[in-house]
Amino acid sequence: MKPYRFILGLCLLAVMHQAPAQDLKLDKKVTKSLKKVEPEDIKKHIWYLADDKLLGRKPGTPGYETAVAYVIDQYKKMGVQPGGENGTYLQTVKLRTAKTGDASMLLTDLKNTSTQLTAGKDFAVYPNPKDPSTTVQAPLVFAGYGITAPDLGYDDYAGLDAKGKIVVVMRGAPESFPNTVSSYSMDLQTILKNAAEHGAVGVIVGSANPKAPVTNLRNGVNNVMHANGEVAFSRTYHEDIKLLAAVNQEVTDKLLTSAGINLTEAFVSMKSGKPASTELGYSATAAYTSNYKDIESHNVIGKIEGSDPQLKNEYVMHSAHLDHVGIGAPVDGDSIYNGAHDNASGVASLLEIANVYSRLKKNPKRSVLLVMVTAEEMGLLGSAYFAKYPTVPANSIVADINTDMPTIIAPLLSVVPLGAPHSSLMQQVTKAADYLDLDIEADPEPDQNRFVRSDQYSFVTQGIPALHIKYGNKTADGKNNLDETVKVWRAKYYHKPQDGIDGVFDFEAGKKYVQLNFLIGYLVAQSEQRPTWNQGDFFGTRFGR
Repeated sequence: MKPYRFILGLCLLAVMHQAPAQDLKLDKKVTKSLKKVEPEDIKKHIWYLADDKLLGRKPGTPGYETAVAYVIDQYKKMGVQPGGENGTYLQTVKLRTAKTGDASMLLTDLKNTSTQLTAGKDFAVYPNPKDPSTTVQAPLVFAGYGITAPDLGYDDYAGLDAKGKIVVVMRGAPESFPNTVSSYSMDLQTILKNAAEHGAVGVIVGSANPKAPVTNLRNGVNNVMHANGEVAFSRTYHEDIKLLAAVNQEVTDKLLTSAGINLTEAFVSMKSGKPASTELGYSATAAYTSNYKDIESHNVIGKIEGSDPQLKNEYVMHSAHLDHVGIGAPVDGDSIYNGAHDNASGVASLLEIANVYSRLKKNPKRSVLLVMVTAEEMGLLGSAYFAKYPTVPANSIVADINTDMPTIIAPLLSVVPLGAPHSSLMQQVTKAADYLDLDIEADPEPDQNRFVRSDQYSFVTQGIPALHIKYGNKTADGKNNLDETVKVWRAKYYHKPQDGIDGVFDFEAGKKYVQLNFLIGYLVAQSEQRPTWNQGDFFGTRFGR
C-alpha cells in the first residue's frame, strides 16, 4: 500500500471505529418522517423521469424541460421554496459545444528542419470555446505529469522554465499519490491551470501507447458560457493557454528523444516520484479554427429555510444531476437512453429527502438547498456553474451531499462515503450510518476515479466539503462481493438504452439511500459548527476557504 494512501486508510478506519452512535437521539417527528419514506414513491419518480416520452432527458431538449417541470411541480407540492434566479426555481445555464475545424501543427528542430504533422493521425487539437481562430508558436518543454505538489514531495515544474512555452505532459501521477489526489492531478483542468501558473502558453498531451489512436474529438467539447460570450466554465480551456492538443505515441517519442529521454524510462522515473522534466529540441507552430453550437438549459433549485435566526443564512446542499444522454446508437433495437439509474434514481432520492422535510414540524437550524443540475453527462457542467455562480452567497454553502446513480440493485448493507474522509463530514456520515445499521467501507473500485467523475467534485474545487455515497461490498450471503455484481450490471446497463424501467431495481435500497443522505444533511444542518477540511488535507489546502 502506498504511504499517503495508507495514512488516509488509517484515518478512515479510525473514524469507522469511533464509539458507536446507536444512541443518536433524533426528534420524534424526524424519526417518524424517516420511517415514512416509501419505496413505491421512489419508484414512481423514477418511472416518470425514465419514461420514453422524456427521450433521455438531454439538455436543450423538450424531454429535459419536461423533467424540469416535474421537479418544480414536486417541489411545490412539498412546500419547497424557489431557490433559483429572480424568485424562480431555475438557474439558466448556457451550454456551448465547440468543435475544431481546420488544424495544422508544424514541428521545427534546432537545425531548423520542419515536420508537418497530420491532423487526426498524429495529433488532435481541442477547440477554443471563445476564439474562432487561434495561432501559437513556441518552444517545447517536457513537464512530466504537469503536477506541482511539493507537499507530497513532487513537482514537475521544479527547475523548469515554462514561461512562454508549450509544455508536453503525460496523463498520470506518482504511485505514492492516493487515488483521489491522482484523479485530481490528471484532470485536464488541473493540468491547464498549473501550466498557466508557470507561464506556459500551450499544453500538448503525449501518449505512451503505440496502439492507441490520437484523441477523438469528433463530437466536440462542452463548455458553459456567459451571456457576453466569455467562458464561464470549461474543463479544456484556460484563458492563458492558447493551445491544448494531443499527440500519438510516435510523436511523443520523437519529442522526448530530441532531449535524450527514453519514454519508458521516463515513465518509470515519474511513477517512482522522480520528475524527468527538461527542455526539448523542438518548437511548434499550431493554427486551428473552432465552430460552435449553443443551447440553453437549467439547473433546478429548491430551498427549505432554516429555523435558526443566524444559521438559516447558511446552506447544506443536496445535489443530483437531472440530465442523461438522450437518443443515441440503437442497442438491441432501442435508441432511447432513459437513464433510470443514471440518474433518475438520484433525483428521486432528493425528491424524497424533500418529502422527509415536508413532514417535519420544525425545519433544521440551517437552510437546505435541493439542487438538480444539468449537463453532468457533458462534463459536470451544471454543477460547476452552480458551484462557481451559486444563487445564494458563495460562502454560505457549508457542504454538498451528492447523489449520482446510487445503483439500487441489491440490499444496501454498507456504504462508501467518497470524499468524506477529507473533511469533518465523516463525523455525520458515521453517526447516520450507525443509526441505520450500515457499515462504512473504503472504495472497492478506486480505479474508477469516481471522486472526480461526479458533481460533488465541482464543489470540492470551490472549497466546499462534499461527499458522494456509493454502495459498499457487503452482501447478505457473506460473500461481500457486491462490486462483482455491479460490474456485471454495469456492462449491460450503464449508458445504454437498457437502463430503463425494465431493468433491475431494489427500491428498499433506494429507501436506505434517502434515509442516509437525509440524515447526513440534517445532522450538518443542526450542528453549531460548519464542516471543516481536515488539518493539512490535500484538497482543503488547495481550495479550502
